[in-house]
Amino acid sequence: MADINRLETWIKYKNGLCGDCMASCCTMPVEVKLPDLVRIGVVDEFELEEPIKNIAKRLEKQRVIQHFNFKNSLFTLAQRANGDCLYLDAQTRRCTIYERRPNTCRNHPKIGPKPGFCAYTRDSRPRQK
Repeated sequence: MADINRLETWIKYKNGLCGDCMASCCTMPVEVKLPDLVRIGVVDEFELEEPIKNIAKRLEKQRVIQHFNFKNSLFTLAQRANGDCLYLDAQTRRCTIYERRPNTCRNHPKIGPKPGFCAYTRDSRPRQK
């Protein structure tokens, strides 16, 4: 079992690992850019004319993001109390916005804390039919 905070426990990624994983990667902080937020649907195209700081304040108030890095224009998506991404279904452990997911998620594990490796944790729950 991998420990998110101990990269030495991560395993080399290969196709098919996600199918029976507990979505460990969905418990890591996710940094996104403004186009990701538009694709997710929490920012409208017309808002792009607004100062980015105003958008960040609104998203923080709505608890969509937990942090905004003004220098790098990076938003950190909010997480639930247990560390799960807001968009991770608690029952199925699958992304509820998979087709619209941010680039950070699309590119994992090619990029990330340990490129080419993932914090795979086997889902030992009984499969629903």
